[in-house]
Amino acid sequence: MRLSRRRILSASLAAAVAPFIAAALPAGAARAQEPNSILNASYDIAREVFEAINTKFEPAEKAKIGKDIKVNQSHAGTSKQARSIVEGLEADVVTFNQITDVTFLVDKGFVAKDWQTRLPNASSPWYSFPAFLVRKGNPKGVKNWDDLVRDDVKLVFPNPKTSGNARYTYLAAYAFALEKFKGDKAQADAFTKKLLSNVVVFDTGGRGATTSFVERELGDVLITFEAETIGVKDAYKDKGFEVVVPEVSLLAEFPVAVVDKVVDKRGSRQIATDYLTFLYSPEGQTVAAEFNNRVVDPGVAEKFKAKFAPVRLVKVEDVFGGWANVQKEHFASGGKLDTLFVAP
Repeated sequence: MRLSRRRILSASLAAAVAPFIAAALPAGAARAQEPNSILNASYDIAREVFEAINTKFEPAEKAKIGKDIKVNQSHAGTSKQARSIVEGLEADVVTFNQITDVTFLVDKGFVAKDWQTRLPNASSPWYSFPAFLVRKGNPKGVKNWDDLVRDDVKLVFPNPKTSGNARYTYLAAYAFALEKFKGDKAQADAFTKKLLSNVVVFDTGGRGATTSFVERELGDVLITFEAETIGVKDAYKDKGFEVVVPEVSLLAEFPVAVVDKVVDKRGSRQIATDYLTFLYSPEGQTVAAEFNNRVVDPGVAEKFKAKFAPVRLVKVEDVFGGWANVQKEHFASGGKLDTLFVAP
């Protein structure tokens, strides 16, 4: 019993003084105590862009701290990712596509309330919006959101209950309908319900939806982020897919945050912070733009502007009064999405 108590006291003392020891160590020695890897929990269609970013970041971080660093990846619908973190997934950082999934982690005590003030552009290093991918020759003549509610047009996009990607599609369609019907919510409801009823399959995430459209050849139109539509068109040149950018769409920001509860447990805060900061560097922004994201660095954005079609983007804050209102009115249990959602 005495031995057990001594071990407990020793362990408690070690835990208590560890932060002070780390603070007293030279910077290089302190960083040597950090873990050799971090986990980035990200959205479903971001595999390739973060694989490319990681190949740039890892050697840069090694040169900085003097040891090998590995960034591991986890990809799924961001709402699913957020729930997984609360349930035990030890992600050091999140790179999501919807603010509400980060605020969910804030509410659960995993991310600090001031997360949007820690990095530039409210902690969103790039952006996109819902766009359309159609089959060769655009046989259904799809040009705008109006065309997506026709009886002869079948759609593919992920499940809005599990995918941030799909929630942007839902909100973009609803915003278009509000504008079209001059703010009449009943008509906007009917428009969005019809659009949802035209979906032939609701996959859990954006990449699953792409697979259903491309490989399973389901539907006439894939609705996903512009970055994904361009990437698929370029990757499957033999299929002749065409990107259709609607006249108006909804700004989709890509929020990033350190998962404070995890990094404090693992001692990985500095590496996690370095990683997210790297996303804003010219090198990180260039990789993001090469993968068809619209970036916030003015110089990099100017370099890549020719690859992007013009579009008028509306904001959640302007149309819906902010993400808190969206969560309450549309996405909460029993909210508008639940009343309009039509499973195929």
